Amino acid sequence: MIQSQKKWQVSRPNIQVVEMLEKELSIPRVCAKVLASRGFELVEDAKSFLHTSADQLHNPFLLPGMEVLVARVNKAVEAEERIMVYGDYDADGITSITIMVKTLESLGADVIYKIPNRFIDGYGPSERLFQEAYDEGVKLIITVDNGISGIKPIEFAKGLGMDVIVTDHHEPGESLPMADIIIHPSLENSTYPFPYLAGVGVAFKVAHALLGEIPKDFFYLVAIGTIADLVSLTGENRYLVQQGLKQMQHTDSVAIEALANVSGVELRSIDEETVGFMFGPRINAVGRLGEAAPGVDLFLTENPTHALALANMLHEKNKERQAIVKQITDEAMEQLEQFPPQVGPSVIVVGKVGWNPGVLGIVASKLVEKYYRPAIVLGFDEEKNIAKGSARSIEGFHMYKEIAKNQDIVPHFGGHPMAAGMTMALENVDEFRERLNDQAKSGLTEDQLIPIVSIDVPLEMDEISTESIESLKKLAPFGMGFAKPVYCIEHVEVSTVRKIGSAQNHLKMELKQGAVLLDAIGFGKGQLADEIAPTTKLSFIGDLQINEWNGRKKPQLMIQDVKTDEWQLFDIRGIRQVNRWKPLIPLEDTVYVAFNENTIKHFSSTIDNKLYLMSELLEQSIQTPYVVLLDLPEDEQTLINLMQSHSWKRIYAHFYTNESSYFEGIPTRDQFKWYFSFLAKRKTFVLNQHINELSKHTGWSQNTFNFMSKVFFELSFVRIDNGMLILNESPDKKDLSEAPSYKHREKQMELEQKLLYAPYVELKQWFEERIAVQTVPEEEQQWI
Repeated sequence: MIQSQKKWQVSRPNIQVVEMLEKELSIPRVCAKVLASRGFELVEDAKSFLHTSADQLHNPFLLPGMEVLVARVNKAVEAEERIMVYGDYDADGITSITIMVKTLESLGADVIYKIPNRFIDGYGPSERLFQEAYDEGVKLIITVDNGISGIKPIEFAKGLGMDVIVTDHHEPGESLPMADIIIHPSLENSTYPFPYLAGVGVAFKVAHALLGEIPKDFFYLVAIGTIADLVSLTGENRYLVQQGLKQMQHTDSVAIEALANVSGVELRSIDEETVGFMFGPRINAVGRLGEAAPGVDLFLTENPTHALALANMLHEKNKERQAIVKQITDEAMEQLEQFPPQVGPSVIVVGKVGWNPGVLGIVASKLVEKYYRPAIVLGFDEEKNIAKGSARSIEGFHMYKEIAKNQDIVPHFGGHPMAAGMTMALENVDEFRERLNDQAKSGLTEDQLIPIVSIDVPLEMDEISTESIESLKKLAPFGMGFAKPVYCIEHVEVSTVRKIGSAQNHLKMELKQGAVLLDAIGFGKGQLADEIAPTTKLSFIGDLQINEWNGRKKPQLMIQDVKTDEWQLFDIRGIRQVNRWKPLIPLEDTVYVAFNENTIKHFSSTIDNKLYLMSELLEQSIQTPYVVLLDLPEDEQTLINLMQSHSWKRIYAHFYTNESSYFEGIPTRDQFKWYFSFLAKRKTFVLNQHINELSKHTGWSQNTFNFMSKVFFELSFVRIDNGMLILNESPDKKDLSEAPSYKHREKQMELEQKLLYAPYVELKQWFEERIAVQTVPEEEQQWI
């Protein structure tokens, strides 16, 4: 048995719907299965999804307040009032600022922008920067990607005599700021058809309204901010991101060329993963570690040299950020080793002086990934007596709402169901932790603490080809709301498996289903090579990719998880050096069982724990999932009794024997006849003195003569006195097979043939036919 790391939730689409979509849309079955599993049951709905158009862009004036906004901005432009665009310090905020600044400049406005410093101002509107803006002659403030929770700073700005327009997409609180205009797609009074725009999406709608036409040149900026902010990639966002990715692949933007250069990416290969994992982290890095303005400057400049210099700066900041994240994550895990998360529902709350608040969200994500608990990571500032940090959550725990229940001790916070940021007094951290854990106990169930992986479709291997994998690009972009598919291949054989990499920590396999073969790679899964027994049928989940080598393309599975509910037989027979097979066996979950006391003595120096005689094991009721059978039993039934005493998941067959009866064999009747005649002529014979000469004369082994002598003795053909064989006069006629030694040798030979020398397939069949090794039902498995 191999246990999966997560609980698999497999979607099995209606096969009739799959066949209909496959036929009507002329798409490979893999694509049709994904669409069907995502709820597309009508051909027209699937066509609309596959072939997006500008018709999916909604009229910006459907956003409440948009007409008033256009009028106020036009008034400011005509009156030559200075306008400040005030944005956030992440990729969504930076791209939002860029769109708004470029739009206002194209209208002829006098425009500046400001971004709060994460360490000085914190998240959202800042009274310090609003005062600066007022001193610089600003008359109108337009926030982008923030502002909906900035009640006091906006009241402060209004008190100075400035007008404030808020454009945002974050979760609104119970009270709204006293801004002159609020543009937000998901306010209670909003009738806007698509409430999932990112901050940059809202800025794009404002630009559309101000310019009077779709600002297509901004598609790439919308794509970056939307992907990086992890909002739903459905509806309007899907079209905007698709267009933005196409634009980046054929760009004349010096910023995109520079980012691609420092990221080592070819323009034509840019996709949502490029943005999410390559561009986004670099754009975010500057705001995490200091001033975010270089990110905006990168997108505003038209100078290639300047753009490359700025992109290199972002690249270096990102490397610095990665090192800081690793250090804080290690320290956070050290704290959790001392105070581990509770077994039941719980929330991780950790903090320390000196932790950089700019990366705490990333650290929180890593803790959620490791422990699958909501996590809050705080940086402590003892001089200011505050704790400031970020939160990441799991399904079923609405982080924003749960924090909101504690506004009396957490006065400053904002965010989404799955992520949030907050600031509180240091003395309230412990109480905050206790409250959240109480809330988790009443709001989260044990089942919700089991990490689940959703699998779109189980595939047959003959459905997988380079063509079908290429066709999956039609379903892109993948992200929130339309996640990248996870594929499942069930109950397939492994034809080859080997460890790869300098540390032998990766896995390369060839899977087989019927006549179809498929390459599979498992990064960081090298240990599985020691856990896969021959003939075991495994199930895999992962991603499908195309491997191109020397101009040849082949499909391959990138393994995410593996499992089998089958018991497994591992063959370590004939490997006498214990140090060759012992490291392959899980230490904590295995017992070593012997049937003979001499075997215990033989292995006691090399196996120093969990080494038992069978009788001891049964008496002590020791329960482990794996067993090593060190030697051969006296008979089959003894082994069957051991196997039926427990539902073993893995059986390691060693079957050590000091002397093999099978290869020694039983002397032939002619040999017995010759030896008896030899003894009859002499009447007496001192075997221990002359056995060596007799062995040389006949060419038979000394063991053969010892065995025949024992058989003659048991049948009363001879007596033995101090090593001398004395022939009995007129012994009763008996068949050789009546001798106990003869019977035992026959049984041992048969047992050795079945257990020790049988081919692997026959040995496993022997276990299957005689032993009640059980498969554990999936619902009873303990999921990691």
